Amino acid sequence: MFIRRIPLFLLLLTLPLATLGQNAMGNPTGAAEESKSTPKLEHFDPNLVDKQLSPCDDFYKYSCNKWLAANPVPPDQVFWSTGSTLELWNENVERETLEASSKNDAKRTAVQQKIGDYWAACMDESGIEAAGLKPVQQELDRVAALKSKKEITPEIAHLHHLFPGTWEQGDNQTNSPFFGFTGQPDYDDASKVVAQIDQGGLSLPSRDYYIKTDEKSAETLKKFHAHVQKMFVLAGEKEAQAGSDADAVIEVETALAQAQMDNVKRRDPKNINNKMSLAQIQELTPSIDWDAYLKAVKAPPSDHYIVTSPDFFRAEEKLLAERPLDQWKTYLRWQVIRRAAPFLTKAMVDENFDFFAHTLAGQEQIQPRWRRCVHNADRDLGEALGQAYVDRAFPPASKARTLEMVHRIEQAMHDDIESVSWMTPATKEQAMVKLKGIEDKIGYPSHWRDYSSVKVTRDSYLGNVGQASAFEFERWVAKIGKPVDRSEWTMTPPTINAYYDPQLNTINFPAGILQPPFFEKSMDDSVNYGAIGMVIGHELTHGFDDQGRKFDAHGNLRDWWTAEDAKQYDERGKCISDEYTQDVPDAGPGVKQNGLLTQGEDTADNGGIHLALNAVEADLKKQGKSLDDKGPDGWTYRQRFFLSFANSWCANVRPEVARLVVTTNPHSLPIFRIDNVVSNMPEFAQAFGCKAGQKMVRANACRVW
Repeated sequence: MFIRRIPLFLLLLTLPLATLGQNAMGNPTGAAEESKSTPKLEHFDPNLVDKQLSPCDDFYKYSCNKWLAANPVPPDQVFWSTGSTLELWNENVERETLEASSKNDAKRTAVQQKIGDYWAACMDESGIEAAGLKPVQQELDRVAALKSKKEITPEIAHLHHLFPGTWEQGDNQTNSPFFGFTGQPDYDDASKVVAQIDQGGLSLPSRDYYIKTDEKSAETLKKFHAHVQKMFVLAGEKEAQAGSDADAVIEVETALAQAQMDNVKRRDPKNINNKMSLAQIQELTPSIDWDAYLKAVKAPPSDHYIVTSPDFFRAEEKLLAERPLDQWKTYLRWQVIRRAAPFLTKAMVDENFDFFAHTLAGQEQIQPRWRRCVHNADRDLGEALGQAYVDRAFPPASKARTLEMVHRIEQAMHDDIESVSWMTPATKEQAMVKLKGIEDKIGYPSHWRDYSSVKVTRDSYLGNVGQASAFEFERWVAKIGKPVDRSEWTMTPPTINAYYDPQLNTINFPAGILQPPFFEKSMDDSVNYGAIGMVIGHELTHGFDDQGRKFDAHGNLRDWWTAEDAKQYDERGKCISDEYTQDVPDAGPGVKQNGLLTQGEDTADNGGIHLALNAVEADLKKQGKSLDDKGPDGWTYRQRFFLSFANSWCANVRPEVARLVVTTNPHSLPIFRIDNVVSNMPEFAQAFGCKAGQKMVRANACRVW
């Protein structure tokens, strides 16, 4: 399922957890780990602009230069943004809940016992160190005991239970061994859940890391080999054997990478909607015993199976048949080691960090342990932990005001659809049906998840991770054959992010992002619409971007466009993709962004800011005001709107992670999410008096919505 999200450079752009050593944010002051001071949140201040620069030459620098100079990337971070202190603030709220629940009190509720004991086990560094490899040795022994290739299938099923992320389908891959598996809404009938199988098997962020031959890519792959070898040594192997095993791992993963569908092709849902019967899947991959796998993962019968990339599975079958059992055992041993590493000894954690966070993303220091434990508790028991966050940080008044903004921006979308000249009445009518069908989810789920079956103890951190992973994996698999649960959230309440779900036709805004600097009760509408309003508009636009427009109001993959309107849309979309196909000097020499990869997000950025601006303009008119009226600080509402928009994206980004993002992620870097957007807007030129020929006034301005 393609869930379009708007990462705010606060969750590292949806990269896989293992990829970056489980580091999302760090301590902004570099303070000692035991420090428990609550951070000071960022607040919008239009007077922080750099008046020595012209907003018409580079609006991002005009808006952000002073902030960027005062806020370098901390050593335990790969970027630092205006929202980073909010991430730390949210984590402090969660930590206080976890610490209070960790006291071994007989009066604790069942929820408090689980989150408290999870925290206690995670923070028990001495206990984890003393245990050494014991928590994972049984898993390594299981792999060593494999006697034939037939036994690989049950081992895959076992590993899919054991570690997080057995389904992380996105623009690259699912990052689990061999393949990903889950229950998801059917593309052609989104009211029911069917089994889906995705390409997977890689350790690096995408196939490009294995198959590109430029000097930088070759250097990264060489460093990856050294890392795999070191990890095998830490797991007890001799140096020479570890080197040989690292060769085998990279050989297998490179072959899998070569077989994967590329991330641009995967963006079209039609390309991954490949229906098969179980018999056809078995014929596709006879080396995998699918009956045994489905039984092991407790999968109910499915009407049919969606295989995202049949060519990948054809190639994987060939690899399974041709390569010896010992090589597959080496690969599986590596999968156990790399996925368990963040939860084991300091030596394992440090080596995992050194490659995935330091080498790939440029992070200089590992973040404090308490932050890693909060992050993982949120991942594994997020709705149990999120209840306390909502109680403290998200009052009913915030939810009501957010919902009011959402409705106004939806009205702006309605007006926009009505006014566009390039759509025929037939397509407009269908677009209105879809817009009317969008469900708004604000803050937190309507009912909280039941974790009663998850066994959590104080004496095994890795064991707790395994329990939570198995629970989540089986929870999704159990949906197969059942009606879709429309109340489902895929983000926890404290998350600083948002998303559009095309198959549920919902826009979703967790409580975590509805805080300063994105949303402030004390700020006027021009500021809130510029920041969180743009986010709302962005997610709403995803329902009508180059992916979302292919789904109807019920979430079905159905073409509701006339041929001429689809052609008109594609022409406007090409303007966006051409504009964003650009050099990215901050990511290193020769690095170029692929506008086809980022087209959906770029379309949503451009559409979102228009919708938010139109909504606040309509709101001001009701108050007898104009966007060009000046406030007490001397700035017009129009200017405050754009300055708030830019302020919410100010971010210092390390070049290593910039390169990683450009290679793997469908989102543009922050500077382009400001400058490219405003350069397409005559409303921006009006706000700051920009003239034709200046950099922020594009001669061939792009506009879809």
